[in-house]
Amino acid sequence: MVEWSEQERSIITSIFSNLDYNDVGPKALSRCLIVYPWTQRYFANFGNLYNAEAIKTNPNIQAHGTKVLHGLDRAVKNMDNIKGTYAELSVLHSEKLHVDPDNFKLLADCLTIVIAAKMGSGFTPEIQATFQKFLAVVVSALGKQYH
Repeated sequence: MVEWSEQERSIITSIFSNLDYNDVGPKALSRCLIVYPWTQRYFANFGNLYNAEAIKTNPNIQAHGTKVLHGLDRAVKNMDNIKGTYAELSVLHSEKLHVDPDNFKLLADCLTIVIAAKMGSGFTPEIQATFQKFLAVVVSALGKQYH
């Protein structure tokens, strides 16, 4: 079980309360698919992923990026039981979609970069450490079924 200080809870809540989900989610997912092209294999039915521009403007990618970011709301609202919160999603990604669990970490890294760029100097080392701790717990929860 992960211990969260009140300050960490406040930081995570603050980050998510100020996000433009329709901007940040698609940018993070697009970045992941562009920088790590092997991750595209899970999105074959999403249409044209031929190049970076096609990925960035693909409406299916944009919608899924927003959906993923909204999915993180569940973790924000259930910080004391993130593994339980994502148990079904872990099974889905493992047994039905066969997603490589390392891809969750790659997407988390891309999300960190996009949020850091949005926050600028407000993305302090303390905020980064807390955000990365949060994402590490989410990544672990999503990968739980693989263990």
